[in-house]
Amino acid sequence: MVTGSLKNKVDSLWLMFFSGGLTNPLDVIEQITYLMFIRDLDRIDATRQKESVMLKLHYKSIFPEDMQYLKWSNFRNMPPAEMYDTVMNKVFPFIKSLHADKESTYSKYMSDAIFKIPTPQLLDKIVAAVDYLDPEEKDTKGDLYEYLLSKIATSGTNGQFRTPRHIIRMMVEMLAPVPGDTICDPACGTAGFLVSAGEYLRDKHTQDIFYNKANREHYNNEMFSGYDMDRTMLRIGAMNMMTHGVENPNIEYKDSLSDQNTDTNKYSIILANPPFKGSLDYDIVSANLLKVTNTKKTELLFLALFLRMLKIGGRCASIVPDGVLFGSSNAHKAIRKEIIESNKLQAVISMPSGVFKPYAGVSTAILLFTKTGYGGTDKVWFYDMKSDGYSLDDKRTELGKSDVPDIIARFHNLKEEDNRKRTNQSFFVPKQEIVDNGYDLSINKYKKVEYIAEEFPKPSEIIKELHELEMQITAGLTELEKMLDE
Repeated sequence: MVTGSLKNKVDSLWLMFFSGGLTNPLDVIEQITYLMFIRDLDRIDATRQKESVMLKLHYKSIFPEDMQYLKWSNFRNMPPAEMYDTVMNKVFPFIKSLHADKESTYSKYMSDAIFKIPTPQLLDKIVAAVDYLDPEEKDTKGDLYEYLLSKIATSGTNGQFRTPRHIIRMMVEMLAPVPGDTICDPACGTAGFLVSAGEYLRDKHTQDIFYNKANREHYNNEMFSGYDMDRTMLRIGAMNMMTHGVENPNIEYKDSLSDQNTDTNKYSIILANPPFKGSLDYDIVSANLLKVTNTKKTELLFLALFLRMLKIGGRCASIVPDGVLFGSSNAHKAIRKEIIESNKLQAVISMPSGVFKPYAGVSTAILLFTKTGYGGTDKVWFYDMKSDGYSLDDKRTELGKSDVPDIIARFHNLKEEDNRKRTNQSFFVPKQEIVDNGYDLSINKYKKVEYIAEEFPKPSEIIKELHELEMQITAGLTELEKMLDE
């Protein structure tokens, strides 16, 4: 989320474009994203070269020896006119042709990239402003996209709310992907989940991935897949993945819920925050999803989709609106029953409603389940998240305490949760109890509130205290009157 000083910098950058004559918000978003990508290419290339020396791996710079002027660190110091010519006529054609493979994800979404900044003076100011943005901010392009959309009040019209990075990271750490996994987000947006999964693997499995040729090829070409129906987000997602070290992810323009998506038994991990509302063309929804849950609600259809797309043994962590947990319609009950009876539901994490502010105040939860095809749910772990580490108002100020580390630690040590009481933040609920409650998964159905008896003074004692206060007031007023008479 864009907050504080970074928010002020982004606002200033927005005004630069506006005063310079570029007022179409999507044009502004794309131009800022391109420039951030160009800046990050230079930074990432330098980092990869250092890593290759440390890891004793061969690395070929993306910048040819005779084209060093294409680097951000070089052209940013040029006079405005020279910089403008370099960026428009040399840097932009360069980034559009980075991949020789014209069928690659990157090539598909960069082929129609157009440089639109109108003057050298405006470019000079914008480059300085982009340079001033924190280069260490992870996945800033996605945050920036969401924030700029919120400024024109279009964010969330299709139920798409950007997931906070710390929530994404928590979900990734709970599933703990390994080098052999195939990971998909069927509603990927700017690829935040895929970026975080890639970072996790780089942090936790560096040697297994980068010292093993087969694993490295898998990481760069086959491990990550994402679908969306917004080409701007797909373009940002492709750039996002490339700057985070994944060369050719499978990011495609696709309506995941339609027959256009034929993925079945394909992925070992699905991480997602699918749209909760918005337009849905019911006529093109895949028939095999409707067999599981006959509904127009996208959040229910996506859960059915996840079950279809996962391999046997594949795992899913998905954000869902609270209504999925307790909705009483046949469609709601059908998808909950399918997950619990035919597969293995492991955890339900209830999150506070402020997690998605300032974009939305919707109450949400995270479902974690494994596709088995034969059942396996014997008990379900519930966690009542009180704090995600930020205030739950629109400001989302960082706090000192967060439940996130506790959730991760407890989820990876569920054996110790057996004796937890229903008055604790986390506890197990037997499957049969959930079945008896109509497959209701709302935590309030099962947690117990511990009431502490408080003793209050007797009415006679309160009246006595009031009389004493009244006498003190009267005495004070009498003394004040004497002082005024003197």
